[in-house]
Amino acid sequence: MTALPLDANDGGGRFPGFDAQGQSSRWDRVTQGVVLARLGRPTDLRFFTVAEEAAARALFDQLLDQRQEPRVPVVNMVDARLAEDQTDGWHYEDMEPDPAAWRSTLAELDAEARERHERPFAELSCEEQTLLLTDIQAAEKWRGRQASRVWSLWTRYACTAFYSHPLAWDEIGFAGPAYPRGYKNLGLNAREPFEVADARPAQDPAPHKAKSETGRQR
Repeated sequence: MTALPLDANDGGGRFPGFDAQGQSSRWDRVTQGVVLARLGRPTDLRFFTVAEEAAARALFDQLLDQRQEPRVPVVNMVDARLAEDQTDGWHYEDMEPDPAAWRSTLAELDAEARERHERPFAELSCEEQTLLLTDIQAAEKWRGRQASRVWSLWTRYACTAFYSHPLAWDEIGFAGPAYPRGYKNLGLNAREPFEVADARPAQDPAPHKAKSETGRQR
């Protein structure tokens, strides 16, 4: 689940020199409006309480390894979805609908942190947060729930928000919507003229297991 820092177009990322925004002239106007709006000022929070925002922000930073600016405003994007009830259209039978499940699982995350460290999740050190989340991910049951379903709720929303943002596209070398231009060079390792080769193809972009084990050893 861990992502690399969002430094792709500063020469230090996997796709040096690549800028997804530079492809916007190839998109139709509706797509331009939708995508480029994501680069503007994040929407104000309407769903999360102050305590929930703090827990969610720390949770998303852990799941996506966002440690420095610029950050994809995942909290604001998820908050907007929940405020407008834009869910995935389904939820697990033994869990509440997603808006209620987010409130209850964030409250339980804070409760777990307080039981372990006498502080809410957002106030734990990075290593303490990593270990707590690793334990949740590995568990069968967590605070009366199927742990895998809680993990699914958190990661589905985190990844949907993160990878819908042009900053994340720079990180993975994605040029954005193919319409109306399309792609002509199909096949493994076949690149379009506007695409950039991966500068570090052998590097694991998500060393989550190794980082988790490091957290356990401390």
